[in-house]
Amino acid sequence: MRQVLLMIGTRKGGFLAFSDLARKRWEMTGPIFKGSQVNHVYCAGGAEPRVLAAGQSAWWGPGLQISMDWGQEWTEPIPRIQFADGREKSVERVWAVAGMGNTLYAGVDPAALFRSVDGGITWTELEALTDHPSHKKWMPGAGGMMVHSICVDPANAERVFVGISAAGVFCTEDGGKTWEPRNKNVRADFMPEDQFPEVGQCVHHLEMHPSNPEVLYQQNHCGVYRTEDGGREWIDISEGLPARFGFPIAVHPFDGDTVYVIPEEADTARMTPDGAFRVYRSRNRGDSWEALTKGLPQEHAYQNVLRQAMAVDSVDRPGVYVGTQGGQVLFSPDEGDHWEVLFNWLPPVYSLEAVVIER
Repeated sequence: MRQVLLMIGTRKGGFLAFSDLARKRWEMTGPIFKGSQVNHVYCAGGAEPRVLAAGQSAWWGPGLQISMDWGQEWTEPIPRIQFADGREKSVERVWAVAGMGNTLYAGVDPAALFRSVDGGITWTELEALTDHPSHKKWMPGAGGMMVHSICVDPANAERVFVGISAAGVFCTEDGGKTWEPRNKNVRADFMPEDQFPEVGQCVHHLEMHPSNPEVLYQQNHCGVYRTEDGGREWIDISEGLPARFGFPIAVHPFDGDTVYVIPEEADTARMTPDGAFRVYRSRNRGDSWEALTKGLPQEHAYQNVLRQAMAVDSVDRPGVYVGTQGGQVLFSPDEGDHWEVLFNWLPPVYSLEAVVIER
């Protein structure tokens, strides 16, 4: 039976929520890894679908767990995701997982990318990214220095874009053997000597157009941007938004010209402007924006939404999901036109992923 699976990562564990395609009733399981920080929960498709949960435990350190039975049982790859002996560094946290079939990528802190070609059983560091010549110019953002966004070309698993805080967007065309920074025209206002450097931008989240891998979008510390040539040049699409700053960005699964962002007051505040919770939607690749407010509080709503805490499912009329630091999961069944509270009183939400599965 086809179902929607909503995967929720929080500060105190992960949750899996299942519904039929009507999305009227939900069955939630969890918390998984109760008390641990679950940064990301991801479903890898293919012949043997599996769910991967990435994060960090105050007791057991960083880790990645895999379930082949929709969260009933979990196993950890042995060895763990870790740097090889002699690398003189250790993985502090597994931030994000993405991929196609058995080829998976995991982004970690400190900024590095690992790859698995066997569905997550074994992992190898892509050292050319970690040791990129520009590495000395990278700096940690408020959350650390990490690979937090991974976009894999759906037609070519060897072509991967990553977002690194605070280094910018990097691309490989050869499965990680070489990497090129792609940050032209992206501002770095916090760099007083050069506000448009080759590297050093603080990208907050990166997403790819579902049918045109040359088109990507990013929510940056210093604006919202689009590229139409695989990141070689970026176009500022922040005009019409109440703030340039924000964390998440999400793309419609069938119409890659439709994009969602949640602007926030910058730096010191990091909360929705004017106490109004508004999701902004563009249907023309960011050339113009509309505020989506129906069902969302427009007074005394000072919320923070983290970089991975917005998702869109692939039901015929897609649903949009937003998780807040207040522990709410907000849901729109109609592409953002109307909103409701789906779950409340959860721990602070770190990430959301929504997919249609056979179960």
